[in-house]
Amino acid sequence: MFAQAGKGLKTARMRDPGFLIFWFFCVKTKERTQATRGCENLNVVNLTVETIQPLLENASKAKHSISKLSDAEKKLLLEKLAHQIKFNTAEIIRENQKDLDRMDAADPKKDRLLLNENRINNLAESVLDVSLLTDPTNLVLSEKTLPNGLFIQKKTVPLGVVGIIYESRPNVTIDVAALCIRSGNVSVLRGGTDASFTNVFLASLIRNVLEDFGLDKNIVQLLPTDRKFIQEMLTAVKYIDVIIPRGSQQLIEYVRDNAKVPVIETGAGVCHTYVEKTADLEKAAAIVVNAKVSRPSVCNALDTVLVDEAVAEKLLLKTVPQLRDFQVEIFADERAYLILKNSNYPYLKEAKPEDFGREFLDFKCSVKVVAGYEEALEHIEKYSSKHSEAIISQDQNLCENFLNEVDAAAVYANASTRFTDGGEFGLGAEIGISTQKLHARGPFALEKLVTEKWIVRGDGQVR
Repeated sequence: MFAQAGKGLKTARMRDPGFLIFWFFCVKTKERTQATRGCENLNVVNLTVETIQPLLENASKAKHSISKLSDAEKKLLLEKLAHQIKFNTAEIIRENQKDLDRMDAADPKKDRLLLNENRINNLAESVLDVSLLTDPTNLVLSEKTLPNGLFIQKKTVPLGVVGIIYESRPNVTIDVAALCIRSGNVSVLRGGTDASFTNVFLASLIRNVLEDFGLDKNIVQLLPTDRKFIQEMLTAVKYIDVIIPRGSQQLIEYVRDNAKVPVIETGAGVCHTYVEKTADLEKAAAIVVNAKVSRPSVCNALDTVLVDEAVAEKLLLKTVPQLRDFQVEIFADERAYLILKNSNYPYLKEAKPEDFGREFLDFKCSVKVVAGYEEALEHIEKYSSKHSEAIISQDQNLCENFLNEVDAAAVYANASTRFTDGGEFGLGAEIGISTQKLHARGPFALEKLVTEKWIVRGDGQVR
């Protein structure tokens, strides 16, 4: 199977009709180099397709191909993919620029869409990190011999075909494909129109590597971005084993409300940081600023600051000079508004009720002054999306209470919520951050891309 791996890429022609339905084709087919094979003279076209069923059928059939891979072969394949990502950096940037050119410069999603040389290098390194993780499949969870002689084992096995619906984050294409390959799963990807040029190129890169290793390229399948196919994907119980939406709350709710295929949610992040009266205010200010401005368009960024009334003025005055540098727009409650107005903070608005419980995904946040710990917890309970919540305090007992009492996928004491990430947690790349409680919660990474299977060996036993 792997005899041709590492010998360079072979000549290929785009003859597969499924590849056309895959929303693009390559023209002027000729001998390809490693840098351009499969995507030279790439044209995105609007093909008239009535159904994605052939693509879903091909994905389901591809389970047999990936099931034959050994642990060592999966590692080798991902190493080759990481190399190809780095090798094609210039082409990835070129395709990504086509997507960027179509998006409004003021759109906060533009940062999520951007792939520059540093991010592409990090993406390749992330694939290598995934290759080094322990294969989560075929692990014996339990085994026993019954009195009747039956030998029973419970093992981990791949989920099967994993469907992902995501928006303007092309890195998800690589992250999901790498995680699914490492865990023996087939991935069916439905990215957003915003990132279509980038996604098409990245998916073709992955599929080319799969073909080079003698595998079915449909192990990774990219679906058309036409919205009419979303419902077909959500109801494809014969072909898809689980669907994971990754994006806005609106997208997640739509998938949850309309899917017949089982859904694992990766929820929106409405993240709070509570600065308690005993907090080290220098550390608190640094944490608040980091959580808000380091990358505001991601789900683990800070949305609301809750500050104890005993230290509200001191904390805000320490924080606003740094927030001003990033032109952070603050939606402040009545008491916070007076403090900030007196300090001549230029990007200040009076908070409305809807500014709490709001995921900003931008250089914006809300601020509320609270009477103490209990009011802070009540506010978090009311508005939290159960993603990531933090307390800044030198009262260790209070910190432990917070960690135990707050219902969220990740809870922090004296640290930024920006750490809620599969890579930061040592899990490698992630599918997303799950805010539900069944199957997976928090960073949804490699270890959760499996289910269980009972294996029973007997010698003629009947019941």
